[in-house]
Parts: sequence; C-alpha cells; structure tokens
Amino acid sequence: MVSEEQVKKWKATKTIGIIGLGDMGLLYATKFSEAGWKVVCCDKEALYDQLKEKYAGCKFELVVNGHYVSRVSDYTIYSVEAENIDKIVSMYGPSTKLEGIVGGQTSCKYAEIAAFEKHVPSDVRIVSVHSLHGPRVNSEGQPLVMIRHRCASDAEFDFAQSVLACLKSKIVYLTQEEHDRITADTQAVTHAAFLSMGAAWAKLKIYPWILGDDNDKWYGGLENVKMNISLRIYSNKWHVYAGLAITNPSAHDQILQYATSCTELYTLFVKRNENQLIERVKKAKEFVFNNHKGFLLLDDKLLDKYSLFTNRNSSKPIQTVPNSHLSLLAIVDSWHKLGINPYDHMICSTPLFRVFLGVTEYLFLTPGLLEQTIKAAVFDESFRKDDLEFVVAARDWSSIVSFANFDIYRRRFEEIQKFFEPMFPEANRIGNEMLKTISRYAPESNQKHANA
Repeated sequence: MVSEEQVKKWKATKTIGIIGLGDMGLLYATKFSEAGWKVVCCDKEALYDQLKEKYAGCKFELVVNGHYVSRVSDYTIYSVEAENIDKIVSMYGPSTKLEGIVGGQTSCKYAEIAAFEKHVPSDVRIVSVHSLHGPRVNSEGQPLVMIRHRCASDAEFDFAQSVLACLKSKIVYLTQEEHDRITADTQAVTHAAFLSMGAAWAKLKIYPWILGDDNDKWYGGLENVKMNISLRIYSNKWHVYAGLAITNPSAHDQILQYATSCTELYTLFVKRNENQLIERVKKAKEFVFNNHKGFLLLDDKLLDKYSLFTNRNSSKPIQTVPNSHLSLLAIVDSWHKLGINPYDHMICSTPLFRVFLGVTEYLFLTPGLLEQTIKAAVFDESFRKDDLEFVVAARDWSSIVSFANFDIYRRRFEEIQKFFEPMFPEANRIGNEMLKTISRYAPESNQKHANA
C-alpha cells in the first residue's frame, strides 16, 4: 500500500493530463483536480477560447491542444471516441513525456492499446482504464477496470492507482483481452435490445409513456424499466455505444446472435408454435438461471415506482396487458446460444447492466409471468406489429455493426434520439433515481447467483 506521504509527494511533483473534455473526460478532470492533483486538459483546438471561458472557475488548467498536455503530463489519459483513438494518439502520442504513462477510457481496448503501441515512444508505459458507469452516475463503489499493459515498475503502477483512488471506485484488474470479452458479454446484447426498442417505437411514432385509449398496453412495471433504459441510452452520445459495438470484435457475433434470436422467436410467435417456443425458452432459462438463489435485482415496488406515464385521456381503469416481451426473451436466448453466463461478470457490471439483468430475472423467475408471456406471444396479437418492427430494428442495428460504419450508426442513432429528445430531462431524472436504488446491490453480493 502506498503511504499518504508518498501520495503527497506525487501530488506536489506530478501532473495528470486529460485529452478530451467530453462528459467522462470532464468527470475525471474535475475529480482529480478537486483531490489535489495538478491537472492539464485539452479538447479540440477550435474550441479552446470557448472552453477557456466555460471552465474559467475550475481547478484544472486548459491548454490549446494535446501536445501541451502530453509533454508535461506524467500520466496522460485519452478520453476520446473509440472511432478516433488511433488518429488522436498518432497526433499527440509522440509528444508524451519521457517515461510517462498513457491510458485511455474507450470501451474497447483492442484498438486503443494498438494505437498506443503504434504511436507512443517505447519508453512510455501503458496503463489503461475504463470506468464502468456513465458520467451522471456517482463513481463511488462502481467498477473501474485497470489494465497494466506495459508497466514493469510497481512504483509507476502504484502512482497510476493513486491518481484513480479519488474516484472511490472498486478496482478490477484485467488484461486487454479479458476486458473486451467481458464488456461484450455484459453490454453488447443488452445495448442491442434497448437500442432496437427505441428504434421500433420511433419508427411507429409511438411515445409509449403517453397513455390513451390506444396506448394503454404499455402500462406496467416492466414497461416502466424498458422505457427508462431505452430513453437513457438515447439521451447519451452515440459514440458510447458505437465504440463498443463496432470496434470490439467480441461484440459483433453477439449483436448478430441477438438479431437472429429476435427473428427466430418471432417466427415461432407467428407460426403459433407454442410447444417449440416453450422448449426453446425453457432451455435458455435453465442455462442462465438454473442456480439462481436469493433475491431478485428488481421487485414489484421498484418496477412500479419509476413511471413516465402521463396524459391519461380516458376514464377507464388501466389494466396491465400481457406482453410478448420479445426483447427480453431474446436477451436470455442469446446468452444461451452464445454460452454466456451473465452472472460470471457481475464484478465488472455497469449500473445499466444490473438493470438489464434485473428485468430478465423478473420475467423468467416471477411465478407464472413467463408462462403468461409465452401465451401472449403465441395467441394474443396485441403486440404483433410492434414485435415485427422490433425485429426489423434489431436486424438493422446488426447490419450497421457488421459493416463497421460509424457514420451510418451515428445518423441512425441521432435520428431516433431527436424523436425522443423532449422526454430526456424527465427520463434522466427518474432513471437516475432508479439507478441509485439498483446500485445498492453491490456487484459481489450477486456472486451467490452465479452458475457453478
């Protein structure tokens, strides 16, 4: 353990650099500088004058570009989009301080570390990081991955850890390969589900939280969570999800499998093949939840509490309509087909992933709910049109990822984002409350659920 005296010496003599002042870069710059570290930051050079005025009262120093950051910083963290990591490191990596340390915050370390190996001098150490939460979530207690890729000295690695200590996160030590596989396992399929959900609603021009005679079918606890999470994803920046999906090779097969699961399950719905649907869903349930014990991550009170429903224009009482829940059935089916046990990686789970897992737990483990869902999927056509649009959306996202086209991904994402934009402030307020509640379940507390 590093002594307090040593940390004080480092704070007096070392400089931390942040290249990229997006949401997470700003979070790091703020946390580090408030903890007493000298922090030097930059963003796009064209934004310098604007940002200089905007952050005039902050404790960190803003400089013109990454050369001025790199040449003085003992630990430089690149907080840029995965799409641009190679380009930005090629520009500023050669200016890195002699025997300094570099790292990045991208969600895919394959491309990031390749960029460092290619563009920074051989004397520079590589210690990468990934905070597994968004900028609006309190970092305390959340998983923080550290990757000691090229750093032989324990003292230098201890220095990097001391910088990150002010986040009060739970450090998880992984290799680049382990990180990319785990992030794909815990995020690729679930992101695809909720991206597709929002895409389907936008295509159908449905705001499911606005109740009325034709929209009451979206009323209910599970629907509350679906809406909150889908809106939360679309309120973020597109590159957060594009980076994981497109640059992480492990994610490609998973997103393709999700589209395939959606298609095949929907085909069973249309054919009214109840027996085959039961058999397939049962196998998926046994694989994922066979050894589940103890509490569920979500309960009825929590599901019902965080509602977006507004503008009820009818005096009729509202009744929850059985839903096919194709999006959730396909998540568990995909995990089964891919051989992924989601509980294996709970120590690296994001708050959103714990919600994703929680809604699937609720559907599959609440007595009678799964059986009701299968009946609705086969015999009730209330959601048939919505499910068809959902399948199209899932296949669309899969195609965009397979072509590795960031431009199309961005245009598609922002088109849907614009449709939902008026609801983001309220959705984020409710979503933040929901995530705070979910976060009371620490990742390691769920290890008892893991399959043997």
